[in-house]
Formats: sequence, structure tokens, C-alpha cells
Amino acid sequence: MRVFPVRLSRGLAPVTVAVAALLTLLPYEAVPHAPGGAQPPAEGDPFGAECRTDITGSRVIAYCHNAYVDTDRVRLHIECDRWWDIDSDGSPVEAGPARTVRLTGRCWKEVRSAWVSHQRLRPSSDDPDDPDDQDDQGAPDDPDDPDGT
Repeated sequence: MRVFPVRLSRGLAPVTVAVAALLTLLPYEAVPHAPGGAQPPAEGDPFGAECRTDITGSRVIAYCHNAYVDTDRVRLHIECDRWWDIDSDGSPVEAGPARTVRLTGRCWKEVRSAWVSHQRLRPSSDDPDDPDDQDDQGAPDDPDDPDGT
């Protein structure tokens, strides 16, 4: 049996080069991103607990591990399949650095979907002159001075 070498068509090489050139010249906005428009964190600012969600029948369990320095406030959201079954948003739980937290919830019947939301918690500032630190909800410090000056 004689084997013949496979030779690519001469018309295929220019097409391959053209496709490669088009892909490299596409604007950044035209390239597909993560679903839901989620952007990965900046290179020097990693954040977000990694969560695994398990749906078994009408019960949902999520384990979230935070491998980063900033505290991540995670919250379990459950959408139930039946129209009469009430969807639920769990209470927020703080996942501190190097911590794993467990989130649970359920529907009466089947679960349609479940997901975990994340919120970054920054440490509060101890600087009394920090305008972003409003622990008193904007109330004046001196009760005799209504303008707060």
C-alpha cells in the first residue's frame, strides 16, 4: 500500500492568514467576555470568594471559600420552579480571609436556579476626619450645633 502525502490547497493559506489578521485587529469590545458582563478583577486587586453550589431536590447548599485579604459578604439567592413557591434571598454572611462559609436554603418543591452574590467589605477607617466614614448616619456630632460645623 502506497501512502500519498496530503497537500493543503494553495487557496487555504491566504484564507488562514486573513482570518488570523481579522481576529487580531478586532476591537476589544467585539471579543466575547464572561457571561453577564462580569469583568475579572484587576491584576493587583484580586477579590471574591469561590463558591460551589449544589442543588439536590428542593435543597440548596453553597460552600464559599475566600482566598483573598478583603472580606467578601456572600448571599445565597434561590429561585423556585413552581409559581406558588416563594423565591428567597438568604441573609448575608461574611467570608473573611482564608475562611469557608456554608449557605443553605430550600424551596417547597423543585429549585429552578440558585446563585451567590458577592459584596466587598472594606475595613472601616479609624480616622475621625474621613468623610467616607459615616457611622452616625450623618447626624451632627454636637447636639448644640445643628449645622454640624
